[in-house]
Amino acid sequence: MPKLFLSLLFFCFTIQMWSQPPTQEQLEERKAKIQLEIQEKEQLLQSVKSKEKSVVTQLQLQKEKIGLKEKLIKTTEKQTKLLGNDIYVNQIKINQLNRDLEQLRKDYAAMILKSYKSRSEESRAMFLLSSENFLQAYKRAQYMKQYASYRKMQGQEIEGKTKQLVGYTNKIVVQKTAKEKLITENENEKKELVKEKQEQEKIAIQIQKEKGKIAAEIKKKQQETRKIDSQIQKLIREAIAAANRKTAAANVKSNPKTTAAEKKAIESSTKIILTPEGKIVSDNFKANKGRLPWPVEKGAISLGYGDQPHPIFRALVVHNSGIEISTESGSNARAVFAGEVAQVQQITPLKKAVLIKHGDFFTIYQNLSTVNVQVGDKVSAKQSLGKIRTDADGRTILKFLVSQNSAYFNPTSWLSGS
Repeated sequence: MPKLFLSLLFFCFTIQMWSQPPTQEQLEERKAKIQLEIQEKEQLLQSVKSKEKSVVTQLQLQKEKIGLKEKLIKTTEKQTKLLGNDIYVNQIKINQLNRDLEQLRKDYAAMILKSYKSRSEESRAMFLLSSENFLQAYKRAQYMKQYASYRKMQGQEIEGKTKQLVGYTNKIVVQKTAKEKLITENENEKKELVKEKQEQEKIAIQIQKEKGKIAAEIKKKQQETRKIDSQIQKLIREAIAAANRKTAAANVKSNPKTTAAEKKAIESSTKIILTPEGKIVSDNFKANKGRLPWPVEKGAISLGYGDQPHPIFRALVVHNSGIEISTESGSNARAVFAGEVAQVQQITPLKKAVLIKHGDFFTIYQNLSTVNVQVGDKVSAKQSLGKIRTDADGRTILKFLVSQNSAYFNPTSWLSGS
């Protein structure tokens, strides 16, 4: 029974800890990050417009920018609400302090008046000399001492609470000013959002005029994507086969009694046969699900995982085996976990891919223009793998995949802060 009680207590404490709302500092940090992303999107959008590239790209960037603006407004609203809560709490404290001070001042005034009436040295001396015995005189002397001490303590308490009151009053003035600033800031952002949506409508009208041509381009890109997916699957199968050949050879060397059938079974497996060391790596990778660093230093997901409606033409379904991350021009792809480079391949004349093995898991980094690692290299988390290619539309997008053997996972659930 005590164990059950402790478990319930721990569970309640954990829930409370995880349900704590974000602080003002955390919201400010989040807001700064969103503002930076908006600036990056605006720069990219202007770059695309100046080059007169695809209107689909313009619309997609505009949608991403609007999404970020909406996130910014929500974050600022949370800050405003948090400040409002703080102001309310501080006002309650001020009201309580005012009540406490009023009572303390009344008590202190009454005590001063009483002291004034019996202020003469003769009164105090007579109070002591009229004692019936020494013990009573001692007690009366102690009472007078304690009375004086209590009066001093009350004076100090009044002074302390007055300082607290001044502090809370100043704090509430600062908070109210900050709240008004946030409200004004949010109103301006909402006006900007209306303008952004009007711009989005203009681009959408332009797209409707070229709908047939654009839809054909999208289908062509999807065909290219499926072709690349087949190549990636082939690379994964080759990496599995290479790993299993290595394991089979190591088994034969350490155990000469290994039969040809056992060796063949290892080599022909469609999954990586893990060595004890490989299992440790695999388990460590799995244990870090949700905590892996992003494969780019800065970026945002522009296309999610799986089958989904096209962001512009909802009737068209697009498939994505991983996620697409938009980033800055000139950015590098970086490893999300320590591992071994299993494959480096030229996927198309302009695109390269790197596969990194982590036990029986793979992380795949596509759309690289240059690569600075080789097959067999041991890499560490956040190590640069190569430069991400900027396409004809001016977009720099890394396609990132996670698989266990040849089965894909949604990479979003593996990355920190997704």
